[in-house]
Amino acid sequence: MPIREVVIKPITRLEGHGKIDIFLDESGNVKDAFFQVVEIRGFERFCKGRPVEELPRMTPRICGVCPWAHHMASAKAADAVYKAKIPPAAEKLRRLGYAAFYMHDHSLHFYALAAPDFVVGPGAPKSERNVAGLVKKVGIEIGGKVLRALRLLHEAREIIGGKSISPVFAIPGGVSKPLTEEEHSRLKEIGKEVYDFARMTLDLFQKAVLENEENLKLVTGDIYYTETYYMGLVKDGAVEYYDGNLRVISPSGAEYAAFEPERYLDYIAEHVEPWSYLKFPYLKGVGWKGIEAGEDSGVYRVGPLARLNVASKMSTPIAQEAYEKMFETLGKPCHHTLAYHWARVIEIMNCAEIIMDLLDDPEILSKDVHEPPSEVPSEGIGVVEAPRGVLIHHYFTDENGIVKDLNLVVATVHNNAGINLSVKRAAQKLIQNGKVDDRLLNMVEMAFRAYDPCLACGTHAAPGGIPLEIRVIDSTGAVIKVLRNW
Repeated sequence: MPIREVVIKPITRLEGHGKIDIFLDESGNVKDAFFQVVEIRGFERFCKGRPVEELPRMTPRICGVCPWAHHMASAKAADAVYKAKIPPAAEKLRRLGYAAFYMHDHSLHFYALAAPDFVVGPGAPKSERNVAGLVKKVGIEIGGKVLRALRLLHEAREIIGGKSISPVFAIPGGVSKPLTEEEHSRLKEIGKEVYDFARMTLDLFQKAVLENEENLKLVTGDIYYTETYYMGLVKDGAVEYYDGNLRVISPSGAEYAAFEPERYLDYIAEHVEPWSYLKFPYLKGVGWKGIEAGEDSGVYRVGPLARLNVASKMSTPIAQEAYEKMFETLGKPCHHTLAYHWARVIEIMNCAEIIMDLLDDPEILSKDVHEPPSEVPSEGIGVVEAPRGVLIHHYFTDENGIVKDLNLVVATVHNNAGINLSVKRAAQKLIQNGKVDDRLLNMVEMAFRAYDPCLACGTHAAPGGIPLEIRVIDSTGAVIKVLRNW
């Protein structure tokens, strides 16, 4: 009798806890598959009743992987609550710290989580499909350069933000301290090294993926291919991480919408399924048609590939060359899910160039980095591009700046339906006639791994706020009771 269900639990090489359920028909082919998130946190509840200026220090604790993204979105929301206009030098310092964070986050994902699948190989033994196996394959010298670059980027974030993991420098109206001459000099040294590291990463991707026939076939084939809408921040047409307007394109590449981030509720709604702690955002104007791909479905995706899809260019020259090469190879818009990794490597280069440009700007040393807020606080929205995609912080306060309510919409939540679509398609393409092995299951995991999901960030609503179902099963496997809070 063929197996009827395959469960991948826990899924590996991501932040958080989740599982994949694959359901087979009587012939052993995949009927359906689900990416299920089985953890929950309560940061929205934790933040209520706190002074709004504390939130840029509190929300980074949601996750140790993407604290700077929450710090930036929270600081921008707090600025908006007080209607504060920050000095130009303060914005540049925020951008500098954020670019260093972006480089570190993308590099950590690429080398530790994604590269083993390409460089070591998706069919390699589990004992080799990891960082140690990667270093063995590429050599100690390259492995050492990766570790050094990550350490230097940690140092840069500590210099700028006060702390590397949970920054404390962005405050309503600006930042808490200017750069000193000594700090600036050290950051320029770091900037030159990580710039060279970014060039090395582009070269490594070229050799390991683009010049490898099997890997290139994986990226350009139909196993990892899903047509959806895409959303991302753009500024003057270029990929943008800190500011700008949101742009949405359709699966055909036509512009669906372009709007100020403060209007996100006019365009985005959230659907809930009882089997996951992650919500399912969708485009209001298209509507929720279920977890479906295509022009008629409101499902959209965010993140590195989405950002490059919605933008018309990169903001720096070497990243622009890599951007043009990617779309010449894959077409635009690109619906190949594994191209998220290619886009991620291009953004590493982009951020390295941004760091160098900002450090060459004399205004970065200005002492004018904070303008004390003077308006009565009320409501504020802060939106940035987290490495994984659009991140929204929306705060409501009383006249004393005490948080009454808030809403956080994070990148992994935006991508939830897209991840489910990608997992299902990969499973259907890879699993035939009930034949399942470790290699195929790892290749199914590669579908979600491309998104670099952060489940602690995604499951931030208070317990009880999202539907929960508990099934009581007797010794024969029969369901004898179902308890729901919905």
